[in-house]
Amino acid sequence: MNWTVRLTVNGEPRTLALDDPRVTLLDLLRERLHLTGTKKGCDRGQCGACTVLIDGRRINACLTLALSLDGAAVTTIEGLANGDQLHPVQEAFIAHDALQCGFCTPGQIMSAVGLINEGQAGSDPERVREGMSGNLCRCSAYVGIVEAVLDAQATLTDETERAA
Repeated sequence: MNWTVRLTVNGEPRTLALDDPRVTLLDLLRERLHLTGTKKGCDRGQCGACTVLIDGRRINACLTLALSLDGAAVTTIEGLANGDQLHPVQEAFIAHDALQCGFCTPGQIMSAVGLINEGQAGSDPERVREGMSGNLCRCSAYVGIVEAVLDAQATLTDETERAA
């Protein structure tokens, strides 16, 4: 028996046949669509390495069944930049040296984008730390991560105000 799921992945409509209804979004992205920027860390929803955006909100792809997302828009780290133009969060992570080994970085960036999109980042470092607490960094680059999120939040707020 086959199941069909229709997703828009990084702006591209996709119709995928699944032979198992238990396929997670993480496995679908990595194994079927070859989008390996989304990392498999703990596979239990505890580390945040698999964070992606579903309709603009962050989720752990390892805990989400692909079939449950029929019709959703999925954004992965590969779909964040606009061509050669990095997303402001990506630029801020580079500017603030908010990474070391880089394994958690895609999930951290996607979580930061989601936090900002959800209106939860604000300008308080403690609020950002709390909002990003579902994403672990084994290298402890947390100071740079918080600075990057605050910087990106300010940049995006300035861009929004100029556009209005």
